[in-house]
Amino acid sequence: MKKLVKDANALSDPLSELGWKDSSFEDYEDQRDYLKKNNGIKDLKILPPEEIEEAKKIFDRDGFVVIKNALKKQELKKLKKGCNEVIREILALDKRRVGNRGSHRYSFGSSSITGHIMHRPEWAMLLDLPTVTPILNAIFDSSEYIARGGGGDFCLPGTTEYQHLHSDMGDRRTFGSFHDDRGKLTVRDLPCPYVCCNFLMVDFTKINGPTRQIPGTQNSLDKIPKVHEEPEWMKLSTVCPAPAGSVLIRDVRAWHGGTPNLSNEVRAIPNVEFFAPWYREPMPISMPREIYDSLSAHGKNIARYIVCDSSETVKTGYSLENTQVRSFYKKDS
Repeated sequence: MKKLVKDANALSDPLSELGWKDSSFEDYEDQRDYLKKNNGIKDLKILPPEEIEEAKKIFDRDGFVVIKNALKKQELKKLKKGCNEVIREILALDKRRVGNRGSHRYSFGSSSITGHIMHRPEWAMLLDLPTVTPILNAIFDSSEYIARGGGGDFCLPGTTEYQHLHSDMGDRRTFGSFHDDRGKLTVRDLPCPYVCCNFLMVDFTKINGPTRQIPGTQNSLDKIPKVHEEPEWMKLSTVCPAPAGSVLIRDVRAWHGGTPNLSNEVRAIPNVEFFAPWYREPMPISMPREIYDSLSAHGKNIARYIVCDSSETVKTGYSLENTQVRSFYKKDS
């Protein structure tokens, strides 16, 4: 792994100029042309927020659903500004763009020393949106789900590699809340336990690193293929085109992965994450009390496990030296 070098210019240079550190835009013209012709899930259905039952139907079938206009114009502007500030702080630690999810690719949450970005009001805003909360209520068949936190990821121009397909959860023996010692059930036999909502800061295009999702894999027991084993259709199974301000609501068990960003714009997808009412894992304290106090009644209810006590503070900052979360966990009351 390359040694990390700090980059003071990341705090002031145009974001569009912060990528392409070990390759050049011109070298990928053939691949760009190929993606422009072939990339994207065929007949991708993007719904308005009011189609709640259809959204649940598609989510249950595919393991994900895309909702347009999830963010109002001013909400998108606010969130994008916050993302850009955090992106600059992270890139200031990494001149060579080593990344923490591969070259030029970064996890917001894993870059934060709390494991989440819930100390930022822009992320906290996403916990209870009138365009998204009703859909989550339908997916969980309850309003008593729990906020785990929030983070997301971003990839810079010059992200030339595919991220391996992966699932964000599995059965756990030493961590988490589900493992069947009888070997009869896996986490994939359960109703959806864990939802992630990724918000699009820019349009997902065929060439700027749209997320790829493999439909219907949330319950699959098959082995996830490595990048070199993937059929071409999987590499091209990307959520595009999709407009900025949309939300990609995911069952985190479904196979997904990052794709090359061969454009000249940063592609960021901040997220918030939720557990089903019946599911628990240890949750790091990531939300300051003053942020919590600004939430709606529903927001406060679902964020009660991640807020610090009134006598405590949340230490915040970013690091790429060690992205293993070492936060303390709130004890059960």
